[in-house]
Amino acid sequence: MPAPARSFEELASRYEPVIGLEVHAQLLTRTKLFCGCANRFGAPPNTLVCPVCLGLPGALPVLNRKAVTLALRAALATGSTLHPVSVFERKNYFYPDLPKGYQISQYEKPLATGGFVAIAVADGGERRVRLARIHMEEDAGKLLHEGFPWSGEKSGVDLNRAGVPLIEIVSEPDLHGPEEAHAYLTALRGVLLYAGVSDCNM
Repeated sequence: MPAPARSFEELASRYEPVIGLEVHAQLLTRTKLFCGCANRFGAPPNTLVCPVCLGLPGALPVLNRKAVTLALRAALATGSTLHPVSVFERKNYFYPDLPKGYQISQYEKPLATGGFVAIAVADGGERRVRLARIHMEEDAGKLLHEGFPWSGEKSGVDLNRAGVPLIEIVSEPDLHGPEEAHAYLTALRGVLLYAGVSDCNM
């Protein structure tokens, strides 16, 4: 049995970091994923909402064509395989800023799988970080914990962001340290900006 490590550096030298990342990118649409409410930052709380994004009984979602187009563009920009059938599902969990009690997301049949993002490595070369999947989902709302006279006693909920269209880009565990993770995120941001998919300012 090896002797106990005496320092962080000694401990770190015994292990190899293996990192995969899930990245959410907000899509550059004028409206939300399943309703006509504006997708705009900075409006007063709870002013960009409707029965659909509030999850009220009888409200039916209608998919935003532009959001699908942008998600497809992201998949093409990363060399992913597009699937002719993708399915939205309910991801059920309770959280105060999730008004429906579930998030509409994709799991079993995502929009795209595979692909890669090329990163620069220490020796000056390039390496491909494989992608597992790209899928679409809606964002949740936002809890407000400060900035109000009553913030010391309770939190507020702003649902303007509920229903905003996102893509989730899931990498394979191909990264081996914080420098590589930073290089991957920088490269991925560049791809999404160039493709006009997101402003990457989330």
